[in-house]
Amino acid sequence: MAGATSQQAPARRKGGAGPARRKPRSAARDRGPDAAVLPVARVAVDIPLAHLDRPFDYLVPERLAGQAVPGCRVRVRFAGQLTDGYLLERVAASEHPGQLARLERVVSPEPVLSPEIAALAREVADRYAGTMADVLRLAVPPRHARTESMAAPSAGGEPDAAGGRESGGSAPAGGPDSAGRDPAGRDPAGRDPARRDPVGPVLVTGPEAAGVPEAAGVPEAAGVPEAAGVPEAAAVPATADPASPDPARPAGPGPWSRYPAGPAFLDGLASRRAPRAVWSALPGPQWPGEIAWAAATAAAAGRGVLMVVPDARDLSLLDAALTRLLGPDRHVTLSAGLGPAERYRRWLAVRRGTVRIVAGTRAAMFAPVVNLGLVVIWDDGDDLHAEPRAPYPHARDVLALRAHRTGAAALIGGFTRTAEATGLVASGWARPLAAGRAVLRDRMPQIRAAGADSELARDAVAQSARLPSLVLRTARAGLASGPVLVQVPRRGYLATLGCARCRARARCAACGGPLSLAHAEAAPACGWCAADDPHWRCPHCAHPGLRALVTGAGRTAEELGHAFPGIPLIESGGAGPVTAVPGSPALVVATPGAEPRAAGGYAAALLLDGWALLGRPSLRAAEEALRRWLNAAALVRGAAAGGQVVVVADASIPAVQALIRWDPVTHAERELAEREQLRFPPAVRMASLTGSPDAVDGLLAAAELPAAVELLGPVEAPDGVQMLLRVPRSAGVALAAALRGAQAARSARKEPGPVRVQLDPAELS
Repeated sequence: MAGATSQQAPARRKGGAGPARRKPRSAARDRGPDAAVLPVARVAVDIPLAHLDRPFDYLVPERLAGQAVPGCRVRVRFAGQLTDGYLLERVAASEHPGQLARLERVVSPEPVLSPEIAALAREVADRYAGTMADVLRLAVPPRHARTESMAAPSAGGEPDAAGGRESGGSAPAGGPDSAGRDPAGRDPAGRDPARRDPVGPVLVTGPEAAGVPEAAGVPEAAGVPEAAGVPEAAAVPATADPASPDPARPAGPGPWSRYPAGPAFLDGLASRRAPRAVWSALPGPQWPGEIAWAAATAAAAGRGVLMVVPDARDLSLLDAALTRLLGPDRHVTLSAGLGPAERYRRWLAVRRGTVRIVAGTRAAMFAPVVNLGLVVIWDDGDDLHAEPRAPYPHARDVLALRAHRTGAAALIGGFTRTAEATGLVASGWARPLAAGRAVLRDRMPQIRAAGADSELARDAVAQSARLPSLVLRTARAGLASGPVLVQVPRRGYLATLGCARCRARARCAACGGPLSLAHAEAAPACGWCAADDPHWRCPHCAHPGLRALVTGAGRTAEELGHAFPGIPLIESGGAGPVTAVPGSPALVVATPGAEPRAAGGYAAALLLDGWALLGRPSLRAAEEALRRWLNAAALVRGAAAGGQVVVVADASIPAVQALIRWDPVTHAERELAEREQLRFPPAVRMASLTGSPDAVDGLLAAAELPAAVELLGPVEAPDGVQMLLRVPRSAGVALAAALRGAQAARSARKEPGPVRVQLDPAELS
């Protein structure tokens, strides 16, 4: 076991190297005998220091021998202090030559950490140059003692000192959605993970194959209720036995019949194979029903299912679709909105195998689904799938690793496609799953650009006006038959101000931050320090007047209210999101990601300020703009029903052309080709080092970097400087190992100044 032979509690802290020779205090207090069988416990101690990122050996007292089972939470003495940890395994002897300390106590005999999730946590930590302790905090939810004892099949374990909840070395309370781990570690069917299947080709081995594509969607079936996306006749199949752990397979391919490869994908799930698909969803609100259909097919074959979506709103839609198709109590959802007791109760049900179909948001990527047979991620281009805490794993990569390790099928779906998803298809790890053009044309709305040549000939200011005549004409026509969606990239009222004379950006006199207006009567206020500046004057020309440089959703709603008096106006944004709106005429102004569903679909959608999305200083600006546009356009009725979409942007831009044709695949292939030529992710692996100049230099000096590494920077960053390291994908594992080793060396020497190490960052400015 690599690096696992260690010693007891580090009374060896002062020397820094050799094992402690004096008898630990815990052993002096407890003179009882050691366990007669497998007396040594290997413990993953909850210490996030890089140079201590390895298991430590402890003796198991005979009094704890029955409770100290692999996967349970324990308390050990480490560096003279009681520390939480997880018991990984029991062995007959330790390779450590010194005196071992004893386990202080078993917090609970509940085996919360399975071997499969422990191995996954180790691999995720290695891939992202992090520590296993940090990954386990993301993977295992906080313990809720009362819930555990009430749900336990048999009582056991020592109660918390407070008689309540104990962290046990897991994620802090109020962390992300309940998450956990997976159990099996290998294909329960004994299947060779490299075999071929009708949809998923040969499984690419090795960690570099774990990059995953973007989310997909689901076609609309006739008579599918919008709330669930599942045909009425398919709800709770008559052949399903409520007492059986496995539901019956839904009859036929259902909504998947609209995709040429859809029936083959379902057949692969039903026969317990591992098809891997990158799914380009048809426009429409039925994607939850499509995912539910695939989940029911895999579950009917006796396999577990894990589905991850970006946010709570998507989770509620998927929850409704699963309930409608499978019936009650066949699945659980894991989300941050649950209280700690309910979150832990559901997680325990999954860990114990009571429920094997799980849907959740980001943290559910570690959910301990028994006999995992299918992993699904929806809209993996959404930045909510990127974990903001160390070691910063992405749900797409973690689910791909789990599919690889367990021989599970994978479905990566969305209305658009990321460059990472296209890379998986190009490598042979997955196959494309998309509808034919004829079916797509029947479902997509009519899409036009305000900057097209025909519109410029009709309206000379169409390219510069924020609300050109095409936008107003489309809104007027759409309001005659239903609601109209208006997507605005920025929230607020006037998000950015400038001088009315010279147009220089208005900045705060105190801190230099950007000035904005919260509403029409407000004074200009700084977006950084919140200080008001009612007497602002331009430092360049001394003019006191202000003009809007960036208009937010609030001001847009005000302008449209004046243009269309008497029409109901609905605003939806991060502060006050709206879930659904009726099918009657109304103007719905929303920021990206907060667009509510409309009964029967929107009559039209207006995508404003395209320049604000396309002009972001980001490697993924075009990809992200197309993703947000397609997600909004998918809520609009098809062209046959009169649905129209207008994007306010230059029609010659590739992302706009991809939107007009509804062709995200070609756009993603072009993006990937350009990144390969420029050597940007995902064609290469990159690491971002952020910290003080001395700390970053020290880390680089301590790292044994691969020969192929290329250093970019340093450049100034809010926390000091940032350095980028770039290597070919074949050297990605070596780069992560070198950075882990350098962090361990700095930690052991107690060098000052932290350095944030992030592999494959989601954003490269």
